[in-house]
Amino acid sequence: MSDADQLRRLLLERSVRRGDFLLASGQRSSYYIDCRLTTMSAEGQVLIGRLGLAALTAAGWRARAIGGLTMGADPVAYAIAAASWGTSVVIDAFSVRKEAKDHGMGQLIEGNFRAGDPVVVVEDVITSGGSAIKAIAAVEQAGGRVVGVLAVVDREQGGRERIAQEGHEVVSLTTTSELGLMPPGEAGS
Repeated sequence: MSDADQLRRLLLERSVRRGDFLLASGQRSSYYIDCRLTTMSAEGQVLIGRLGLAALTAAGWRARAIGGLTMGADPVAYAIAAASWGTSVVIDAFSVRKEAKDHGMGQLIEGNFRAGDPVVVVEDVITSGGSAIKAIAAVEQAGGRVVGVLAVVDREQGGRERIAQEGHEVVSLTTTSELGLMPPGEAGS
């Protein structure tokens, strides 16, 4: 079984829940993907690290750092950073806070990030693209250069297109269609 197949299996076993859910985007859905149950698992970390690093390489993105809006992006960024160790391109990780701290150095971005760095913004699940766009804004305001956006799952509900309209290429490790979930807009989705 390929890494991609194993990741889809793991997402379906651990992360997909059926019911009636209100998503962060404000949309309703008959399924919820709690990606953290996969991204924070030992197996998920290894799979996402390998697949994410391969996706960055295939996209031609040369990043010095990887991160996104805490907390969904954190385990994804850390897994890819760890997988990069020992390769020809080591990528460090960072986290974007939802708001700057009001103590200490008052930073919005924590970890291995410097102005001028080429970075990849990561997201666990893209629905509307709002979290990735917020992270992109924080990175750009701090002087970073976003070379692309990587998602574990694209819900195929317009987020990828919204991010692309902002001028950023998006790559996902899988989609809801590939997971066998109903496409958006169909009965019961």
